[in-house]
Amino acid sequence: MHVLGRLIVVLGGLLLLAGSASAPVAAQLAHVPSVQNDDLPPRGSDEDSTAVVPERPAPSDAPLSHIVGGETTLYNRPNASTPVGRLPVRTPLRRLGCEDDWCRVRTEKGRTGFVPADALSNVWLRVSKADRLLYLYRGPRLVETFNIDIGYNTFADKQRRGSRTRRDHWRTPEGTFYVIEKNPRSRFYKALVLNYPTVADARRGRRNDLISEAEHDAIVEAQDEFRLPPMNTALGGWIEIHGEGTGDATNWTQGCVAVHNRVMNELWTQVLVGTPVLIE
Repeated sequence: MHVLGRLIVVLGGLLLLAGSASAPVAAQLAHVPSVQNDDLPPRGSDEDSTAVVPERPAPSDAPLSHIVGGETTLYNRPNASTPVGRLPVRTPLRRLGCEDDWCRVRTEKGRTGFVPADALSNVWLRVSKADRLLYLYRGPRLVETFNIDIGYNTFADKQRRGSRTRRDHWRTPEGTFYVIEKNPRSRFYKALVLNYPTVADARRGRRNDLISEAEHDAIVEAQDEFRLPPMNTALGGWIEIHGEGTGDATNWTQGCVAVHNRVMNELWTQVLVGTPVLIE
């Protein structure tokens, strides 16, 4: 699969992650109560060029980005005085242009507006288990490639928690994830915590009688509320991209992706909460 195809898969995965447990992302663009449609400038006025325009297709050549760091506000104009909606972390957007501290964006449903520039990123990570490589992208452009160490079982997908008596299940999970938390004081130097287990993992766990209905619901609720999922179920947890890697592309972790500390320092400055991670 070429890079643009992978990027589409990643952003499509973000839409599924955002909408799997509750309403789709577009439905979460609820209007701020104090701002009504009647408050928008009339069509044809000088101010109309910056107004929110619903239901127009996003241009296919606009750079793909996503909200990082936390929930942000969509504004009608490039200032903080005209809020029109909220954008959850991970919301995919088309970046139409940036000036000073603001970027004009369009949602996948065609709504346009402005967000603070520091709330927007096009950084995403791809992990190849077969090649033992981590790729850092900005949109479709490959920026850097790093050696990684991965789980004890190199090729199989993660199904359940591993242990010293079940080392075969120390596996690195596959799929589309995102960085849910950054831990600057990890026992492995620094860590980017991923949102495993996801709702898809919870459903699989219920089908296979690995987790209870209550555990399933807790994972769904955590994803719906953009917070850490339960990490102590039979599905396992605490899957991270962390430091203390050998840099020699070995397999020793219990499912995490380990990189050399100097690589982690570089990732730390570029990867924010909400950054997509494709593991394949």
